[in-house]
Amino acid sequence: MNSQFINPFLASICNTLETMAMLASVPGKPALKKGASAGGEITGIIGMAGDKVKGSFAISFSKPLILQVAENMLGETFSDIDETVIDLVGELTNISTGGAKAKLADDGHNFNMATPVIVSGKDHRIEHSLKGPVITIPFETEYGFFFVEISFTPSN
Repeated sequence: MNSQFINPFLASICNTLETMAMLASVPGKPALKKGASAGGEITGIIGMAGDKVKGSFAISFSKPLILQVAENMLGETFSDIDETVIDLVGELTNISTGGAKAKLADDGHNFNMATPVIVSGKDHRIEHSLKGPVITIPFETEYGFFFVEISFTPSN
């Protein structure tokens, strides 16, 4: 998988969390994902399709981190993942994908985005719509971790 498709997503989620939630994040080592287990307790996943590539993007947050993100962004304290937090994960997924989409469009790669799907709960699974490889990148923040998963294959 070409890094030109991965890097815009990584930059976009980091920028989104830094500017909207005042949280810095440090990336870990990318790896080829094995299995479908999510790294966090709540995940936003979105599909994309274009003339040249199709793929999916997922962000999986630890519970402590997403509760802090919600507090920082919305100005109220959350003790559990509720409908507001679920909606926020959908928005973060949309915003991050939109930022990456704009960067990729500058490089001549246009695609359409689907509506994000949110999955939550301990030990939930993330099923990417493609059968191609999935790259996962862990990120660490002062409040917990999140994982970014990206899968792209050429469009037929």
